[in-house]
Amino acid sequence: MKVGITDVAAHAQVSEATVSRVINRRQGVSRKTRETVEQAMAELGYERPTQGQLVAVVTEFVSNPFFADVAERIESALAPHGLKTILCPVFPGGVQELDFLSALVDKGVAAVVFLSASNTVEGADTESYELLRQRRVPYVGINGEFADGVPVPVFSTDDALAAELAVDHLHRLGHRRIGMASGPSGNRPADRRVRGFVDAMTRRGTDDAERWVVRQSYTVEGGQAAAASLVAQGATAIVAASDYMALGAVRGLRRQGLSVPDDVSVVGYDGSSVTEFTDPALTTVRQPADRLALEVGRSVLSLVSNREVPTGELLFDPELVIRASTGPAPR
Repeated sequence: MKVGITDVAAHAQVSEATVSRVINRRQGVSRKTRETVEQAMAELGYERPTQGQLVAVVTEFVSNPFFADVAERIESALAPHGLKTILCPVFPGGVQELDFLSALVDKGVAAVVFLSASNTVEGADTESYELLRQRRVPYVGINGEFADGVPVPVFSTDDALAAELAVDHLHRLGHRRIGMASGPSGNRPADRRVRGFVDAMTRRGTDDAERWVVRQSYTVEGGQAAAASLVAQGATAIVAASDYMALGAVRGLRRQGLSVPDDVSVVGYDGSSVTEFTDPALTTVRQPADRLALEVGRSVLSLVSNREVPTGELLFDPELVIRASTGPAPR
């Protein structure tokens, strides 16, 4: 079994953060403590990492506060163990996923985290994953399993439960004509939220629930366009697939002279901190960013230490946060 930073910390009777400072030659450690840690590393046969200290976080949504928060929390979980994260924003027209990873594997990247990147897209190109397997670089996913079907750790929010929480909240407020502003088809989280929404509406007596779903982009403009279409059908409430889409819906409704929530209620999804300060403050289904990032960090640390970790998808429960953007259905 490869000796890790945890073993050294236990042997030296210091914290893992202290061992990390010694390994990375940082200040803040006394000479005596540094010598104790160095001795523990020598006795255990711990090998200082000369490369491979980088963990790449690949995401298409770097401007979204939720994904930025998750990336920051992953960094916080890994930093005490001598691992540094590098953010790789991939999007149409920019540097692509394979280009980033091809450059990084030559620099000795330790692991890769796909944060709602190609792992969320049905039929995505599998060349990136093949490259990582060939170079024996471990990888994990957040909010979507991988297209190649190879069993790796994946950490996702339960999208079906998220839709159920939103629909149940609105139904209890008296809404029956509830619409969904969803992300594009072929996006795994969007597709799962749509299925959850349709099931939740069907259980509550709606026969044609699918006609209340409008597919759009995960943007403010996408939410605005979806809201216009749903209100034209007579919707009194909208479940959005992201907080950005929800804010776009609010903007679009106001431009039509409608009040939120007096005329139309709106529920977001993600739970980014900014939603508490919008006007009105947004009711949203919050993804558990802290628990997701913590489990991702633990998994990455085990993988880079050559320890086995459970594969397959682990689902985390979301939480409904009720604020001012939802209210009783209009008469």
